[in-house]
Amino acid sequence: MPETILKTEYSEVMEKSYIDYAMSVIISRAVPDVRDGLKPVQRRTLYDMHELGIKYDKPYRKSARIVGDTMGKYHPHGDSSIYEALVVMTQDFKKELPLVDGHGNFGNIEGDGAAAMRYTEARLQKVTQEGFLADLDKDVVNFIPNFDETEEEPEVLPCKIPNFLINGSEGIAVGMVTSTPPHNLSEVIDATKAYLNNPEITTKELMKYVKGPDFPTGGIVINKDDLLDIYETGVGKIKIRGKVDIEKGKNGKTNVVITEIPYTMIGMNISKFLSDVAALYDSKKAPEIVDITNQSSKEGIKIVIELKKDADAENFVNLLYKKTKLEDTFGVNMLAIADNKPEILGLKGVIKNCVDFYYEVNKRKYTTLLEKENERKEIQEGLIRACNVIDLIIEILRGSKDRQMAKNCLVNGETLGINFKSKESKVMASLLNFTEKQANAILEMRLYKLIGLEIDALIKEHDETMANIYMYEDILDRHDSMTQVIINDLDYYKKNFGRPRRTVIENAEEAVYEEKAVEETDIYVLMDRFGYIKCVDKLAYERNIETINEENKYIVLTKNTGKICAFTDMGNMYTIKNFDIPMGRAKDKGVAIDNISLYNSKDEAIICLCSLSDINLYRFLFITKMGMCKVVSGDEFDVSRRQIAATKLMDDDKVAYISVLNTRGYVVFKSTDGYFLRFSIDDIPEKKKNAVGVRGMKLNAGAYLEDIYYINEGESKVINYHDKDVDLSKLKLLSRDSKGSKLR
Repeated sequence: MPETILKTEYSEVMEKSYIDYAMSVIISRAVPDVRDGLKPVQRRTLYDMHELGIKYDKPYRKSARIVGDTMGKYHPHGDSSIYEALVVMTQDFKKELPLVDGHGNFGNIEGDGAAAMRYTEARLQKVTQEGFLADLDKDVVNFIPNFDETEEEPEVLPCKIPNFLINGSEGIAVGMVTSTPPHNLSEVIDATKAYLNNPEITTKELMKYVKGPDFPTGGIVINKDDLLDIYETGVGKIKIRGKVDIEKGKNGKTNVVITEIPYTMIGMNISKFLSDVAALYDSKKAPEIVDITNQSSKEGIKIVIELKKDADAENFVNLLYKKTKLEDTFGVNMLAIADNKPEILGLKGVIKNCVDFYYEVNKRKYTTLLEKENERKEIQEGLIRACNVIDLIIEILRGSKDRQMAKNCLVNGETLGINFKSKESKVMASLLNFTEKQANAILEMRLYKLIGLEIDALIKEHDETMANIYMYEDILDRHDSMTQVIINDLDYYKKNFGRPRRTVIENAEEAVYEEKAVEETDIYVLMDRFGYIKCVDKLAYERNIETINEENKYIVLTKNTGKICAFTDMGNMYTIKNFDIPMGRAKDKGVAIDNISLYNSKDEAIICLCSLSDINLYRFLFITKMGMCKVVSGDEFDVSRRQIAATKLMDDDKVAYISVLNTRGYVVFKSTDGYFLRFSIDDIPEKKKNAVGVRGMKLNAGAYLEDIYYINEGESKVINYHDKDVDLSKLKLLSRDSKGSKLR
């Protein structure tokens, strides 16, 4: 054949390929089908367990066997995804209705993972066997080829309850997210029955039955008024809180006891909650905390927070709601596969799709059952009729040369070649007209069936078959009868598997936390040359003044309610709340300033520390390594942000000196090549913080400022230079932007 080259636009090929990939992920991996509420991996795992015969009344089987069989036959995407799905279907703290009965360590609510699949065992739950898999042999759903077309798997399980709502689901696909909260089985069944009786029912009327989500962890939904809109649209945010009890503790203390947690706190978020509570104490936002203990067990959640005497427990609980995950939001996006495409469904939309599926399944089920009963009826009527002429049939069998000859006589009345005892028998045989199935049944009938009691049982069985046929025809012909069958099924699952609601639905006021006014006191912020910072009270400083002054590079008097500012050589300013700096004793080490601010000691160095409280009263002198200088008003730095640019720098330049200007005086620049320049502070203009400044000293090529000195008016400053004492205050007073004089 001649070679054919097809030319196409590359973008079109990529677009089509990506859409195909996205739809594959959405439909075949991440999003559940609204009819059975299962993702493909869950459906395949349950079906494989059904095929392996691991039923609820059978012994447990190793999870590794289930996972391996599922992967080999139906789900070739790796064992981890299959085992993870199996684990989740066993966890009663995640699912309203666990579908798998697990034996062994399948994880816990605090985030501990399940044991490896080789150590755990599983089997189907009774509700799964009866409500999801029971009718697969009745042609109720379509079967499709597996990935290599060596097996067949159900397209959907014939689920008899709205599992999509009951167990909820979470999944991330390509450009889509599904997130449906679990609901109470009894309430969902009542709502489904209400829809069956009145398909025109509104979402508001359905919510008389489905009050809202029912999380396995309990908790409290606090935005009841928002639920109607969420269930109308299938999208929204549900606010949930943990359940908190306030109890009397020992020695007059108060215990705040958390007995139920928000659904979103399952797993590692419990540990994070405990850490967040500890952080509230460390940050002095909750100084009333005495102790935190997690006393949770198999019996349930119990987190105890012990408070000091006379603590305002109600206010503390509101603080937990505001600052921790004890109050959280569950994002609802009820996305499901409906009619082979992803669709966001409201409460009524989900129930409608489920009910339509129930009608379809039951129609196929009772059509199959009716066909089988009609077959049984045909055979039973043939056997009953045969019993009435049993002597003739025996005569035909004895007189026939082979089975086919006898069968032709029974079906078509052909008597040629058959030896009869009398002409009357031959005439009667010619009148026989059994069907093919009846004739086969007669030929295979055993002699004990001729016993009188057996004949009576056959007649009784025929009566039962006729009753079943009448019932099945009634169900298939009358919509009301079909509806009643579905309602009866729903009532059975409600009676046997329903349980009381756990989650409370209410409208709660927003948590209001009244932060207690902190008594304002003077403190000293100390930072040593290694970058460790701490606070000490004024009395501790005065008692250890000599040691503190000797060991610390920066000492700042400020208020405990204020902030400090840290200026760096890279021109940045960082603000730190004094509450974030640990209080300590004079001999305590403190904490690294990197840990409580955005400052990183690997990239820059602090060259000035001051109090933010009084910063607008100051003026700051900035001098860079390349000789640029300016004065900046403290108002420029009175900001609430944790980091700002304190000055603008030229390329390859750094801030070399920052000082607070309190008095008039002089500045002395000393360059690396030995030039000294003294000039008045008044020569340096005031600029904005985002200005580069003006040149303070003309530097030779390759030189830069090595030392900078600020001398108050009338003050003397002596330094040692080349083994000589130099009084900087007696250097010749020059103007700014000059070269200065060289000392030898």
